[in-house]
Amino acid sequence: MEKYKYIVTAALPYANGPIHIGHLSGVYLPADIFVRFLRRKGIDVIFISGSDEHGAPISIQAKKEKKTPKEIVNKYHNMIRNCFNDIGIQFDNYSRTSNKIHHKISISFFKQLLIKKKIFEKTSDQYYDNKYKQFLADRFIYGICPFCNNKEAYGDQCEKCGNSLSSEELINPKSVISGSIPILKKTKHWYFPLNKYQNFLKKWIIINHKKDWKLNVYGQSKSWIDIGLKPRSITRDLEWGVPVPYNNGKVLYVWFEAPIGYISSTIEWANRNNVNWSSYWKNKKTKLIQFIGKDNIVFHCIIFPTILKACDKGYIFPHHILANEFLNLENKKISTSKNWAVWCHEYLKDFPNQQDTLRYTLITNMPEKKDSNFNWKDLQRKNNTELVSILGNFINRCMVLIKRHNNKIVPTPGIFSNKDKYILNEIKCCTKKIGQLIKSYKFKDSITCFMNLAKIGNKYLTDEEPWNNHKDKKRVDTILYVSIQIVSILAQISEPFLPHISKKILIMIRSKLVSWDYITHTKTMLHPGHLLGDDTLLFKKINDDIIKKQLDKLKKSVY
Repeated sequence: MEKYKYIVTAALPYANGPIHIGHLSGVYLPADIFVRFLRRKGIDVIFISGSDEHGAPISIQAKKEKKTPKEIVNKYHNMIRNCFNDIGIQFDNYSRTSNKIHHKISISFFKQLLIKKKIFEKTSDQYYDNKYKQFLADRFIYGICPFCNNKEAYGDQCEKCGNSLSSEELINPKSVISGSIPILKKTKHWYFPLNKYQNFLKKWIIINHKKDWKLNVYGQSKSWIDIGLKPRSITRDLEWGVPVPYNNGKVLYVWFEAPIGYISSTIEWANRNNVNWSSYWKNKKTKLIQFIGKDNIVFHCIIFPTILKACDKGYIFPHHILANEFLNLENKKISTSKNWAVWCHEYLKDFPNQQDTLRYTLITNMPEKKDSNFNWKDLQRKNNTELVSILGNFINRCMVLIKRHNNKIVPTPGIFSNKDKYILNEIKCCTKKIGQLIKSYKFKDSITCFMNLAKIGNKYLTDEEPWNNHKDKKRVDTILYVSIQIVSILAQISEPFLPHISKKILIMIRSKLVSWDYITHTKTMLHPGHLLGDDTLLFKKINDDIIKKQLDKLKKSVY
């Protein structure tokens, strides 16, 4: 029995635009699979996320759309939340950082650091747009990246090479608002002395997590520590954000307050369910597992844990921080600014009731160790040759054969052949192996194992030919009994990956979702005499015209 409880967090998406397939593949699908598995194991787990609604990108988008920041975050928060619901991402709480509870908790963190004298004020020269009469936060400045010479790097990060930056490092900086060259002007901000936590981070990351963290997460974190940490500003000159106490016109830096959103979202969930939130966040028997984007590694591995350490209020530190590599689209880097993306809300509209086709394609091609590529032809192939022709075909054949042969009743088997015994044993091995792979965060391998079982079932049915009139009735009963056991297990183990399809299969066989331990250890899922339901179409083929429309739309959308 698992002795730990879990908090699983998924990175807070910026509410300045819709989510795309790169977000799903990198963060939300792996997190959802992991949480669904933990729930099926009977483990106490809460799945937390929410919309990140502050920071310069929100203000920039508001200017683009000629709306207020509040109108922008309301629009995209609802769009993002609905997409997650429709695609089957099951959060226990999906909050938003504009909520009062988040402002309250973020300010309490700031005040704690202030009381403990863990932060300090400093006056420095920062970029200022003289035309618009405002200081320029990170994302309001662009210029040439000093690492890769990308001409459109932002003041906090280069999206081409992924390096984190400061605005002072940009070559030939310009204002995003006016396009003019900014001037330097003095302003006062609160700073957090990251350099004082160098030894803490070195011990926590380099010593404790060298072997168990993914290479990209460990490597990027270590490089920051090796270079040497410096004090970092935790306030900004912006109108939109969490107001800083005692300082008019300043807000908390989004990467100071956004990760605190995991805590405020948990508190929101706890208040609604009459649960003590600190029994999760301040409990040594809790494992905090964080799924993030590759470009957010430094904030989750360096800044957030250090803030928790500095507050000294008994908060747990992340046990595991997972970041995938990037998903490309049609062999090109996904770019929201250039509109080169497959937007989730558009997919759901164009492919109604085919959420699991997208889930399956993205999981089988998940960029766990290196960048991977999504293309429409591959989605069509995986749908038509794997989901339709293998998984759907096998289940449909079983249902039709039992309906025809035994009036929809699971038959009583005769003597099992060696092949039958092998198949029944393979079911147990597959279920156990998938559990081990998911627990090891190997989601791509786990769904491959799932589909392999469907392939075994399909081949078994084809080889045994229960429709052959020359077959002995008792032998046919045995073949169909073994086949429907495979179907019942597929219904169960598909749930973390394909929850909508899992539900459909369970209805077809008149069964219900049970614990993972039960399906791993039980000998029989559907007993002889069990009455099956009606078969239904699980998947439908995607024709060339539909794919052509998507490719044409993608080409036309680029600007």
